[in-house]
Amino acid sequence: MKYNISQHHWGNFNNQEIFLYQLSNDHGVKVSITNFGAAIQSLSVPDHQGTMADVVLGYDDLQGYIDDQFYIGTIVGRFANRIAGGKVVINGATHQLTVKDGGFHHHGGKVGFNKKVWQSRSFINDDGVGVILEYLSKDGEEGFPGNLTTTVTYTLNNQNQLIVDFDAVTDQSTLINLTQHAYFNLAGHNNGSILDHQLQLPLADYLPVNAMQVPEGTLTPVSGTPFDFTKPTAIGGRIHEDNAQLILSRGYDHSWVVKKQDSTELKLAATVFEPISKRVLNVFTTEPAIHIYTGNFLDETCIGKQNSNYPFRSGLCLETQHYPDAPNKPHFPSTLLNPGDRFKSRTVFEFRVNA
Repeated sequence: MKYNISQHHWGNFNNQEIFLYQLSNDHGVKVSITNFGAAIQSLSVPDHQGTMADVVLGYDDLQGYIDDQFYIGTIVGRFANRIAGGKVVINGATHQLTVKDGGFHHHGGKVGFNKKVWQSRSFINDDGVGVILEYLSKDGEEGFPGNLTTTVTYTLNNQNQLIVDFDAVTDQSTLINLTQHAYFNLAGHNNGSILDHQLQLPLADYLPVNAMQVPEGTLTPVSGTPFDFTKPTAIGGRIHEDNAQLILSRGYDHSWVVKKQDSTELKLAATVFEPISKRVLNVFTTEPAIHIYTGNFLDETCIGKQNSNYPFRSGLCLETQHYPDAPNKPHFPSTLLNPGDRFKSRTVFEFRVNA
């Protein structure tokens, strides 16, 4: 095995040291992780000719992540996606979460996990090379009850898989919904639009949203709609259709149903194929949903690595998570975490080439 890892000082934030960890496997796949926001900063994988390219959007330095408004590459929590109204009832007690203009809680609040410094350490073992990151979200942070300790473990193995494991415990009943918010462009991070990428979702239902862009509550069949990716389809093939859901969200910004109830089963949720490089990304998850976001709010103000511009629809997010607004919809899989229980979740990003 030729697993390697290096650790570099990457700056300081609020008197805390920031590191950049660089991981590599036998096949030359390289991943860089920072303990600021527990972000994936770069991810280089081969194309069908063996040429390496960095396939995630990101920033060259810490300041980029401090200033970032798009959650690029970061861990999102304590509650990813949206909760309508911002008030939640947990065991009979009402809690007011921080809300955005529009009256909904979004991606963990004003200062979510994506802006936190995580404690970190690296490892190499028989399963691969990786980084373990831990963050204590204190009782009352962003309105959530309970001291929540969250651990995310990134593991790179020789199957060209990047595995993301979440583990969390709390001392009071609270809510949790975590996701990894990488923006993928399999042609290369600075290679323009992702609309020619072929997307396949072996999933029968999705969650339509209301004007607040939270799910209406129905699990709606994709058949006969622009949300049917049961066969490989170009992301841009139907994104401009006169469809109320697409118009509302400026493209795809919706959750597809992977499971209707919680389980530990690792299921294939998505396959992405880029036709020129012939890179393939398979996404497996234990989570009940995958949220597909086509970079509809990226714009020319987003300047990333190598002074690259990340314009509209230049990155694809494949956010494995629980259903948005689950605290307001008892028929959705629960996002409640009680003392004595553990939140556990695994997502696997597997890279292949289709020669």
